[in-house]
Amino acid sequence: MKKTLLVLFILTSTICRAQAGESVYAFLNLPTSARQIGLGGAPLTLSGDVNQPLWNPAAIDIEMQGKVSVNYTNYLAGINLGSVTFTTRLHEKLGLFHTGIQYLDYGELTRADEMGNVLGTFKAYDLALSMGYAHALKAINLQMGVNAKIINSRIDTYSSFGVAFDFAFLYRDTKSPLKISMVLRNIGTQITTFDGTKESLPFRVLLGASSRFKHVPIQWFVTIDNLQQWDVSDPNPSNNVFEIDSNSSKEEEITFANNAFRHAVFGFEFFPENKLTFRLGYSFKKAKELEIVNQRTFNGLSYGFGLKMKNFEFNYALSKFHPSANSNTFGLVLNLDNK
Repeated sequence: MKKTLLVLFILTSTICRAQAGESVYAFLNLPTSARQIGLGGAPLTLSGDVNQPLWNPAAIDIEMQGKVSVNYTNYLAGINLGSVTFTTRLHEKLGLFHTGIQYLDYGELTRADEMGNVLGTFKAYDLALSMGYAHALKAINLQMGVNAKIINSRIDTYSSFGVAFDFAFLYRDTKSPLKISMVLRNIGTQITTFDGTKESLPFRVLLGASSRFKHVPIQWFVTIDNLQQWDVSDPNPSNNVFEIDSNSSKEEEITFANNAFRHAVFGFEFFPENKLTFRLGYSFKKAKELEIVNQRTFNGLSYGFGLKMKNFEFNYALSKFHPSANSNTFGLVLNLDNK
């Protein structure tokens, strides 16, 4: 176990680097699974979940064989987000392969000139096709996985293509339900650009763990997000302090502890073995960035449930962004191999 963690640390230290500014293809880091969103949006160690390999290819296991999943989110401002995933065995000796399609449809947008004159409408979308594979090192209880992604993004008549890879490691403790995983997401490049300017991809490193309480039917998840960048804070304008003497406002100061907690995402799954499962998640970063002064909005909170039947599973999640702006996600998993 110590050797495994040392290898993960060295690999992360070699590849990780701080990134400033915005990145292209940011939709790749939006969770689409209703179960994942209900648990805070960032769990890495969901077993038997055909949606999980979109985020962690090392999670591919035999329980996913023959399963297909469809997820849909009515995101904000008429934006639609979704995914389709499938796991199958191409050959007995090759193991399982995972395929997935992730999309973000911005809908119909208004076209206008620099003077504000409306000239019509246009459309925009993001799309990614991925294929994942995992290999187990049984001697050290470690599973390694990789995703290869082809990405297309279009805004009106402008389009861009790119490629990216995810590399992941998953350790399973044979004496307990403890699982630890590290994922390095979106290592790649643009092949063609929108306007000749090459942009960086949304590289992201996550470290996650999960286990179950011994005498309580609750499974917990914790994820440390954005390990590639220490400072992930964005001052909230609603927390600015107005200074009467200078007749100006002072930007919110982010403390060390405040920034540290913004890397953490927690999730809890209640009665995970039952047909009806309840989920609760919390993202500190989302909560801090969307909070409103003197109002209890429950931003950063997500919750949902899952209903398991013989050949299918239905999942639902609700994410809190604002008292008047929530996001609903619906997911359906079908087991095509179940007789």
